[in-house]
Amino acid sequence: MQAVPTDQLRNIVVTGHSGTGKTMLCESLALCMGVINRLGSIEDGTTLSDYASDETERKHSLNTSLIHGVWNEKKINIIDTPGLLDFHGDVKSAMRVADTVLITVNTATGVEVGTDTVWEYTKEYYKPTMFVLTKLDADRADYDATIEALRDHFGNLVTPIQFPVEEGLGHHILIDVLMMKQIEFSPDKPGSMVVSEIHDLYRKRAEELHQQLVEAVAETDEELMNRFFEEGTLTEDELRAGIKSALVTRTFFPVFCTSPLHLIGSERLLSAIVNICPSPIERGPEHAFCSVMNDEKLLPPDPDGSTIAFIFKTMSEPRVGEISYVRVYSGHIESGHELIDVQTGQLEKLGQVYTMLGQKKIPVEKLLAGDIGMVVKLKNSHTNDTLADKGVDCRISPIIFPEPVLSSAIVPVTQGDEEKISAGLHHLHEEDPSFAIEHDVEFNQTILKTLGETHLDIIISRLRNKFNVQVEVAPIRIPYRETIRVSATAQGKFKKQSGGRGQYGDVWVRIEPLERDSGFEFASEVVGGVVPTRYIPAVEKGLRESIAEGSLTGYPVVDLKAVVYDGSYHPVDSSEYAFKIAAHMAFKAAVEKAKPLILEPIYSLTVQTPDQFTGEIVGDISSKRGRILGMDTETRFQVIKALIPQASLSTFHHALTRLTQSRARYNYTFSHYEEAPVEIANQLIAEKAAKQ
Repeated sequence: MQAVPTDQLRNIVVTGHSGTGKTMLCESLALCMGVINRLGSIEDGTTLSDYASDETERKHSLNTSLIHGVWNEKKINIIDTPGLLDFHGDVKSAMRVADTVLITVNTATGVEVGTDTVWEYTKEYYKPTMFVLTKLDADRADYDATIEALRDHFGNLVTPIQFPVEEGLGHHILIDVLMMKQIEFSPDKPGSMVVSEIHDLYRKRAEELHQQLVEAVAETDEELMNRFFEEGTLTEDELRAGIKSALVTRTFFPVFCTSPLHLIGSERLLSAIVNICPSPIERGPEHAFCSVMNDEKLLPPDPDGSTIAFIFKTMSEPRVGEISYVRVYSGHIESGHELIDVQTGQLEKLGQVYTMLGQKKIPVEKLLAGDIGMVVKLKNSHTNDTLADKGVDCRISPIIFPEPVLSSAIVPVTQGDEEKISAGLHHLHEEDPSFAIEHDVEFNQTILKTLGETHLDIIISRLRNKFNVQVEVAPIRIPYRETIRVSATAQGKFKKQSGGRGQYGDVWVRIEPLERDSGFEFASEVVGGVVPTRYIPAVEKGLRESIAEGSLTGYPVVDLKAVVYDGSYHPVDSSEYAFKIAAHMAFKAAVEKAKPLILEPIYSLTVQTPDQFTGEIVGDISSKRGRILGMDTETRFQVIKALIPQASLSTFHHALTRLTQSRARYNYTFSHYEEAPVEIANQLIAEKAAKQ
C-alpha cells in the first residue's frame, strides 16, 4: 500500500454510550467504502471491530480497533472504541490521536451518561466534535427530543445538519439542510443514495433549519458574518469551509443522522467526513515537550520533518507478540527505521509497518505525518512513549487515563502462583494502563484498582486465558490502628533462673498519648545507671515490636510516646534479650491502664452527580457512617464532599452505580484516622480472640 499524503488523511474516532451503535456505524462505513462486502453481526461476532474472543463472547467492544478505507480519494482512519465506562481508558487513548470525534447518540434513549463523559474528554483534548444520531429506525426513536437533549446538555452550538422525514420502521429519507436536498436510501443496499429536491411537505422546516445553520456558521467567523449581512445567506461551499474552521475552534457541533444497520445516512456521513472534518494539517500542530527543560512546543505535521511518532495503544496477540498502535506526528516511519524511545533512551528498530483493518494487518511502505498504523515487536516501548529520530528530544504529551476507583484484593487459587500473577498483571498493565496494581505490604495483599466491576472481571479473565493463572477476589483488609487516651506507667520485670546463667531485666515505662498522626516517639529518662546505657536500645526494640503487634486487636499502636525512666539490672544475668522481654511486659501492662481505643482510616470523598440523584447519594453516604462536609454546584452537576470510613468504600461503588445508573463519578483520598465505633472495636477484639 502506498503512503498517503498528510492532506489526504482524515482521522476519526467513534465514541458514545454503550449500545448506541458505534461498532455497526463503523461496519456500515466500511461497507460503503468497499472495505467489506457485507455487514458483520455483533451477535455472531463477525464485525471488523469486535474480533477478540472476550468481545465476541460478551457482545461488547472492550478494546480500541482501527479500520480504514478510501472515500472520494481521501483515506479515512476510523477508530472504534468501547462504550462501557469501565473501558474508557481506550476511549481516551484513541481520542488523543484522532483529529475529529464522532459521538453516537441513540435516538431511542437520548443523551446518556457515556455521552456526557466523552463530551468532557473532547473538551479536555480540545477536539473537533460531531454528533451522529443512530437507530432512527427504532420503534421509540425521537429525533426532536434528542436534539433538545443535546442542546440542553452541550449548548446551542449543537446544530442539526439533517432531519428524518419519518422515524421508526420505514425510515429511509433524510433532509439535508447543508445541501438543501432530499436524500433517499434503499435500506441495506450500499451505493443506493439518491439526491433530489426537497418535497414541499418538508421545505418549510428545511428552510428554517437552513437559516439556523447559516446564522450559526456565520457567527463563528467575522468574514462570513460580513458576507451573511451583505448577501443574506451563505453558499454551500462557504458553509462547508466555515463549518470546518468552526469545528477546529470548537464553536460549532453539527448533528448528522444515520441508521447503520440499514446503511441509511452512511454514505452521506462519509462525504461529510471528507468535506468538513479537518485533515491533520487543518487540525493544526500538536503539543509536544522538548528539551531537558520540558519546554512546550507546537509540532507541525510535516512529512519532511524529523520523525516523531506516539504509541497510543499496546496489545498482545498469539503467535505475533506485542503490537503497538502509533500515530505519526512528524516525518515518517518505515520498516527498518531506527528510532529512539525519548522516555527511556533505548534504540528501537522498526519491523514491518502496517495499517489495520480490524485484526487484519496490511503492510505499507511507510506512514507519513498524520497517519495512524501499527508496528510489531518493539523491545522496550509501550503506551504513552514517543519514538523519534536520534537527536530529537521532543515527546508527545501523554494520555491522562481515567482514575480507577474500585479497589479489589486478589489471591491465587493455587499456592505458588504469585510470580505468575505478578508477571501477568505487569503485561496486562502495559496493554491497559487504566488499571493500577498496588501491593499492600502490611497485609501482603495484591490490590487491583479498576474502573468498575466489568473491568475487574475482564482482567481476571485475561489472566486466566493468556497466562493460565486463576485468581479469586478477596476482601481488602482495613489497616486499623490502636492508640491510647491517657498516660500510664507500668513495670516489666523478666526474671528466669534455670540452672547456670539466668535472665534478668527490669524496666519502668511511661506511655503518653500524642496528637493524631504523630506516630511513635521513644525517650530515656534513666539516671544513675539503674539501667545500663547498653541495654536502652534493647528496651526501645522491645517497645517497637510491641507497638507493631498491638494490644487489643493485633493492629499497630500509633500516636504515643514511650519513656523508660527506671529499672534495675543484674551484673551477671542481665542481657539485651531480657530487657527486650521486660519492655514487652511493661508496654502491655501500661496500655491496659491507658484507656486504649481503636482507630479506623477515614477518606475524603468527592462525588460529582446530576442534581436529581443528590438526595439518594447523601442518604447512602450517611447510612455508611459518612459525614457530609458540603455541596457545590459545577455546571450541571452537584459536587458532594464528604468523609467516609475506608470500610464503606467498597460497597459505596456498587451503591453509587445502582442509584445513579452510572451517571455519577467519584474519587477519594486518605484523610486521617479517627476513633472507630464501639461495635467495630468489639468485632475486631473478638476476631483476635478467636484467632488466638
